[in-house]
Amino acid sequence: MALEVFPIAAGAPLPPGGAEAVGGKAWGLARMAEAGLPVPPAFVLPTEWCRALRAGRIGEAEVAEALAHGIAGLETATGLGFGDARRPLLVSVRSGAALSMPGMMETVLDVGLTAPCVEGLLRRTGNPRLAWDCRRRLIEGFATVVRGLPPAAFDDILAARIAEAEAENERDLDHAGLRAAAQAMEAHLAAAAEPLPADAPAQLHAAAMAVFHSWDAPKAATYRRLHGLDDTAGTALTVQAMVFGNAGGASGSGVGFTRDPASGERGLYVDFVFNGQGEDVVAGRRTGDAGASLRRRLPEMVARLENLGATLESLFRDAQDFEFTVQNGKLWLLQARAAKRTPWAALRIAVDLVAEGLLVPAAARRLIAGLDPATVVRTRFADPGPALARAQVAGLGVAVGRIALDSAAAERLAAGGPVILVRRETATEDIAGMARAAGILTATGSRTSHAAVVARQLGRPCLVACEGLSIDLAARTCRIGTTTLAEGAPLALDGNAGTVHAGTPAIVTEHPERELHTIAGWPA
Repeated sequence: MALEVFPIAAGAPLPPGGAEAVGGKAWGLARMAEAGLPVPPAFVLPTEWCRALRAGRIGEAEVAEALAHGIAGLETATGLGFGDARRPLLVSVRSGAALSMPGMMETVLDVGLTAPCVEGLLRRTGNPRLAWDCRRRLIEGFATVVRGLPPAAFDDILAARIAEAEAENERDLDHAGLRAAAQAMEAHLAAAAEPLPADAPAQLHAAAMAVFHSWDAPKAATYRRLHGLDDTAGTALTVQAMVFGNAGGASGSGVGFTRDPASGERGLYVDFVFNGQGEDVVAGRRTGDAGASLRRRLPEMVARLENLGATLESLFRDAQDFEFTVQNGKLWLLQARAAKRTPWAALRIAVDLVAEGLLVPAAARRLIAGLDPATVVRTRFADPGPALARAQVAGLGVAVGRIALDSAAAERLAAGGPVILVRRETATEDIAGMARAAGILTATGSRTSHAAVVARQLGRPCLVACEGLSIDLAARTCRIGTTTLAEGAPLALDGNAGTVHAGTPAIVTEHPERELHTIAGWPA
């Protein structure tokens, strides 16, 4: 197969080969752009590039040439210049396999924001806070993804600036605080590894190679093993013009589902962070708002997202998970894919799509292929007793097990019975521990983070953003509300009510009778 680069923009033809060739992310973007939906212009290096790199059939020089060709097209589409100190074009560099692997590979945002371009972005937008927030995000992302540095030092730098400003979080920092954080991060990167390239094309090339190499990351390999995916398929590479949810005011980033991925109920299911970029939502390190502030501050945007849900389902003929950014009140779509869902939700969605006329029974059966409907159950507690704390529900059902405070403990303790993985936040690096756990509880994060999506796909009850939860890894204890529990103590998660309980309450099992009856009546 010839190695080609394909543009993604309104009016561009669909790339040949579908998702198998260009990855699910790029294929979804291309189809949305073709349908006239608001998609920032992009280009894609198909999965064959990754396979050719891994086999040694091409080298970095060929990748650099392809990136330069793609960037020239983006410059024409946007009227901006990559590395231009007056009107800088910034891009995201994202992975995208043919079959979705949420959070298992890497992304680098704000690529191209060299030191001179910071002033250019400031002049272009009139927003110094945006310029310096993007710069510190680029440095941190480049250091952790491309250079492989641990994120802890960068978290500490940002935390110090937040404390100095007596702010609640980084979204409360002004441009001076963000500039100081960016400068400290850049100094740490230069001291610990190779510095951030001063040249925009060099930044892009390094980010692209890191994203291609992330196909072979341990967490990605583990995910493929758990889900029986092909290790040789490779990832595509999508480079897309940045839009800015961190522009302040009526700006933010979110993840939406067209139906509840835990229950299958029809209706917008969204997490949103004002004045933030997409990684703030999906990485699980920030607590997303479950749509309440969005409905209060931008009700017209909620109405548009609800209408968008119907459009996406009509286009893709399935429930969708979509990432979006709002920049100064303008909506942009960054991804759409078939929504990861619990088995219970899968049955309800299939039945409802037939009832709504979007699918015929034969197509709906393909959506639930591999599921034995008779084995799908939902659980609840008979009498859980008083709650220690409340949290947001990311995965339905209930779970009882012994507390494990990290993935290694979850794998070790699971040999003796069910465990509950209790973490400040789950990252996709926790995939092995999540797979062994009966349920997952986190102090931060959102219902649509990559880790929550993976937990639902694994069928695990999952509670996130438990404000009463703190963890002492040195003492191997956690405090939930006013109760301190040691690792290994029994804990119960109610993913139906969003509550956390001590002990081992009895579990009651329910079957999806309506869906089973309907599916039984479909023609063979």
